[in-house]
Amino acid sequence: MTSSPDVIVIGAGVLGLCTAAELADRGHAVTVIDPGGPNASSIAAGMLAPALESLLEDLTPEQAGLLKRARDLWPAFAEAHGLALHREGAEWRGPDVPAALTRLHELGFEARTTRTGLLTPDDWRIEPGAAMTALGRTPGIGMVRGRVARVTGDARRWRVEAEGGRTWFAPTLVLATGAAAAIDGLPSFVTSIVEAIQPIRGQLTQVAVEAPGRVIRAPGVYVSPAAGGVVIGATMEPGRRDLDPDPEEARTRVTAGLALLGVGGEAGATRVGIRGAVADGRPLAGGSGQPGLFLALAPRRNGWLLGPLVARIVADGIEGRPPVPDAAALDPLRFA
Repeated sequence: MTSSPDVIVIGAGVLGLCTAAELADRGHAVTVIDPGGPNASSIAAGMLAPALESLLEDLTPEQAGLLKRARDLWPAFAEAHGLALHREGAEWRGPDVPAALTRLHELGFEARTTRTGLLTPDDWRIEPGAAMTALGRTPGIGMVRGRVARVTGDARRWRVEAEGGRTWFAPTLVLATGAAAAIDGLPSFVTSIVEAIQPIRGQLTQVAVEAPGRVIRAPGVYVSPAAGGVVIGATMEPGRRDLDPDPEEARTRVTAGLALLGVGGEAGATRVGIRGAVADGRPLAGGSGQPGLFLALAPRRNGWLLGPLVARIVADGIEGRPPVPDAAALDPLRFA
């Protein structure tokens, strides 16, 4: 069986779905191929957190500005796709609040002290499960469950073959495969880009307690409102691909999270996801140098925050539009 959409997106994580939705909104027929099941985007808190991510990662003003501009794309993107965007801000309960407040102001973020720490209105959040479902239902997107075995292509069209023999053809292919291994048949230089992506394992735990009104963070731990209570996370374990939860790590993280809330609670399910990252921590978004082949990969810990920006950069590249100013910072060929 064969099919011929305008664009094939391989991978239904946040970058793949945001890109597919952006392209469908622009009138393209898009097929998204994904093996199904949980992925790193579904196993996430959905934080859109340029302020506290910049604080925790000690980013430069230029790096923080990119995250803030990415966040600013979310209101229009959420409205276009019927996504609930929670803009209640986030609270920091880490050490040395005066220094944290000064640093956030230096980076251009709003923040004020509270009785327990500081509050920034610049950090928002999305509900990952609901958002992924809604994005996948965008008119113009066809969702297909399958594991891609091989791709081949040239300047005219790409051939995508799934395990079991199902085949698709399209003039444009977008790789949004997370931290997965390179697919057989890719050009060697694209394979080298994909193979340079480092896996980063992360786990978070569901806890049935009364949810706070916003995300609460401190060094090494966050608590985020979620269906049925909160999620507490999350680890950053470079180089690991195993998916078995670490019970001791979960207990440590949950204890720290509940201490932030000042309550007790019983831990529920712990979920594990594998994210991808490259050397500078920014995604790979845009053309690969091979005609018709684009990348939307490796967002590290800010996949939800960067999703609409990555989508815009990739869609503009596919359509031959002038790139947005931030496109150069995410160029997949920037390490060449």
